[in-house]
Amino acid sequence: MSIYVDLYFNNKKPNYKNLLIIGSTYKDCFNNGFPKNEGLDQLYSVSDATAAEINQLTDNKLVGVITYQCVGYDVYYVKDTIDLRSNVLKVLNDNFSNSKHYVVIRKDRTWEYYFDYLYPDNVSDEFFTDHQYLNELALKGDDLSEERAVNHYFYFKSIKNRVDFINKIKVLDYAIDSVSYKKEAAYPYELQVSKKEFIDPESVKASTTLLKLMSEGSKGLYQGWATEVQIDD
Repeated sequence: MSIYVDLYFNNKKPNYKNLLIIGSTYKDCFNNGFPKNEGLDQLYSVSDATAAEINQLTDNKLVGVITYQCVGYDVYYVKDTIDLRSNVLKVLNDNFSNSKHYVVIRKDRTWEYYFDYLYPDNVSDEFFTDHQYLNELALKGDDLSEERAVNHYFYFKSIKNRVDFINKIKVLDYAIDSVSYKKEAAYPYELQVSKKEFIDPESVKASTTLLKLMSEGSKGLYQGWATEVQIDD
């Protein structure tokens, strides 16, 4: 599943009390359900056509987009719902008859759907970096389900701090892949480690949070992770 959300509405949302979700299937997708190029083009066409119709009917805000198992969903909050369902379905059926379509309209005065299903917990720079990287892997056809070697990168101000961290990380069965020294850097003592891990969002969050805390305990910096894309034949 891929979720794109407009975080602006966390602090300033309009007084629109109706939730509108428009779903449309697309055929050109990877095994993991993410759209390929033609699938993306179809999603954009559906979004543009339905947005034009919604704009003519009522004030609205597009707050998020979800892609899941070869289906794209545009999530709106709208002011009025008069004729909304019938007009949107007409646009979809007249212009995209080869796809299945879904239109959900319900009251959502407190924006429960936005906060419970779209807005991420513990928003941080690391959150966006990790999810952008996972999205890039998924768009290449990686279903993110396979365990694989994951590299992690650290930097320290002194060799003593790096050695202290290495002793800790070995207990967790991480392999020491490389150590290096860059004299001009603020944290000149570099370290790369690796381990076979799962890279679903929850697993990434758990491992990176732990590694960040451990490196900080050794007065170091954790600078992210990387892995190779895996595509099933």
